Amino acid sequence: MSQITIYDIAKKAGVSIATVSRVMNNSDDISDKTRKKVRRIADKLGYYPQAYAQGLARRKKDRIMIMVPVISNYFFMEVLAGIQAKIHDNNYELNIFNVGSDEETIYEQVETIIKRQSADGYILISLHFSSGRFENLLKYDTPITLVDETYTNIDSVSVNNVEGTRQAMRYLLDKGCRGIALVGASDRSKPNRQRMAKYKNILRSEGVEVYESLIATGEDMARDGFSERNGYEAMKKILNQQNVPDACFCVSDVQAIGAMKAMREANLNIPIIGYDDITISKYIGLSTIRQPMYEMGNTAVESLLQRMDDKTAKIRQETFQPELVLRKSTEVELP
Repeated sequence: MSQITIYDIAKKAGVSIATVSRVMNNSDDISDKTRKKVRRIADKLGYYPQAYAQGLARRKKDRIMIMVPVISNYFFMEVLAGIQAKIHDNNYELNIFNVGSDEETIYEQVETIIKRQSADGYILISLHFSSGRFENLLKYDTPITLVDETYTNIDSVSVNNVEGTRQAMRYLLDKGCRGIALVGASDRSKPNRQRMAKYKNILRSEGVEVYESLIATGEDMARDGFSERNGYEAMKKILNQQNVPDACFCVSDVQAIGAMKAMREANLNIPIIGYDDITISKYIGLSTIRQPMYEMGNTAVESLLQRMDDKTAKIRQETFQPELVLRKSTEVELP
């Protein structure tokens, strides 16, 4: 099969060769409609400007780029601390790119940035793509490490969400709780889906009925629902139902903080457990599932540096084990 060229793309797209060239070089003077059309045809034909990309790749930039959907997310900020410490030790410049809000836009931005080869390696935090999209990124032969996500052929750092949820639910069930509420986040979030699925699974395995009225998320979907307001709104919904919970598990600490405010307003005092162990949790006495976020950031950089040094190295996938941390919020005695 003959190699696809920009002449083939121009003919198929009905545009000039110069237009195709400007699209491939990410020039600004191209309409979004034309840009998307040309890129779509290029991808369909299997075109990629190899010589250009390889030339860029040979130029060491001493730069690592992080791509994340929500910079203000507390989880990201604590992972970032670990990343910054390790990068500083290795004399790399760190760039942070805040990608869009919907999956299609996010993926287009990530692929465009990686195509440009503007860094020596990339850390993708909490970007949850389909297997096909992750596989497509591999064709650019660029070092990538995933954080808070896994894919078979890409280095990754994650936490065992199923085990973390099991620990939280096991504690509440052993305490005698049966009407355990769940404060969840956006369905777009893979960790949220994993934690919610295990919540339901463990209740059923214990012969405890799953009350959908005790499962809620708020209306505020900023940061994919991982916010104090979301937790507050979710708990308000739960307390307006007929079934009053005797405990609550939240898929993040920040939501637990909002849920606790709603409980105080309703004069309700029940055991509550969050997830993450962000810094503020220990100061307000919130029991939680600890994720080693700083260590995750450190390990992500170690993994990326190894891949940058040797692209043929064995795929490294680190899965950290979470830990239940008990504080004042679970010291409530059941009636």
